[in-house]
Amino acid sequence: MPLEFLVGRLWRLRWRVVLLAVLLLSAGAAIVLAWPRSHVAEALVAPSETTGIATSSLLSPSPAFSGLLDPRPTGNFAIYLGALRSAEAAMLLAESTPLLADLAARRAEGPAGALRRLLGLRMETDLDDARAWLERNLAVTQTLGAVTWTLQLAHPDRERALDALRRLHAFAEAKVRADLADMARRRIAALEARLARESDLYIRQSLYEMLAQQQRVGLVVAADEAVAARLVSAPIVDQRPSLPNRPLLLALLLVVAPMAALGLVAAGILLAGPGPVAVHPAYRLEAAE
Repeated sequence: MPLEFLVGRLWRLRWRVVLLAVLLLSAGAAIVLAWPRSHVAEALVAPSETTGIATSSLLSPSPAFSGLLDPRPTGNFAIYLGALRSAEAAMLLAESTPLLADLAARRAEGPAGALRRLLGLRMETDLDDARAWLERNLAVTQTLGAVTWTLQLAHPDRERALDALRRLHAFAEAKVRADLADMARRRIAALEARLARESDLYIRQSLYEMLAQQQRVGLVVAADEAVAARLVSAPIVDQRPSLPNRPLLLALLLVVAPMAALGLVAAGILLAGPGPVAVHPAYRLEAAE
């Protein structure tokens, strides 16, 4: 189909395009305005490895240029980030907060809840639902050009969003600390047992040096406040719900709805084809002769 024909047909059907765009814009705006909004709790953290007196630098020597070329998290901070989304973190929220009850109430409300009851689908919530909720609502973002990371947790209730983020940070930090302390404790016990039966003087001297190093690890872990992530900005939450961003979504709808309407009408014209071609009367007479 020639482009001139397509443009001409679109111009003749311009009011259909306008009507379809208005319908799409109205439907999209209704969905955006009816979408449940959530508060976002936010905290700014930095890896403890980035400071000169960090726990990791006291435990073992590290290269001077580590982390400059590779922005991925490493060391205790990587374990901290992994613990934030772990099954243990979801279990903590399920046991210490009314998360499962909130998810069950949200599942039972609205047309979707009525449909689930009609079809006999599962209404109760479990740990898998809590973990899925945590993966959807917890965002971990690295700050461009800096070593800080932003933790964001969305929740419909403002106080619960702040409380859940605080619990997650404390849990991940405590897990890293407990792992380091337990490792140092087991190494100290093994070295002391070896020293009790070792008679060689030179080997005992090496074992004493290793024992002193592990005792130093235990002391540093017990004394330092942050072994994985230091809080640059304590967890805070906005006063008004900010998710989803309604003004941005409505602005995008103003652009997308007319384009979608134009594309749908153009597709209809292309599927319908050019239609019957008009023949000039003089050509008909010549063909009849």
